[in-house]
Amino acid sequence: MPIYQMVCIAAHFPEYKHIHGLVSQSATHIMDAGGVVRKIDSWGTRILPQRMRRHGNYHEIGDYWTMHFDTAPRTLLTLNSIMRRDPRVIRWTVLKLASRPEDIAREGRRTIHGDAMDTLDPVDP
Repeated sequence: MPIYQMVCIAAHFPEYKHIHGLVSQSATHIMDAGGVVRKIDSWGTRILPQRMRRHGNYHEIGDYWTMHFDTAPRTLLTLNSIMRRDPRVIRWTVLKLASRPEDIAREGRRTIHGDAMDTLDPVDP
């Protein structure tokens, strides 16, 4: 299964439940289809670089978050469909990081080895 990273800008609401529901819905969709969610990060609430229109509303503030996941390309199509229809989503993009986890390790990305948890060494090719 390919490894992807999704970056999403969600509409800002005063209540946290809206962003929580969107992230939960996205992660659950991936896992229900047999995928793996590796990491979810929140980049916080930020002023948008320009006023954005989505679903008939203008937005000037957004909540940024990312999700790293592995899934089949067909599941990615349905995830894009969900994001397109959801009124909480302003913008999103999905980046393909690698076709397999081994591809990331071969590129020399840093990983943690053995008992030395405080030092990072590059993976030998």
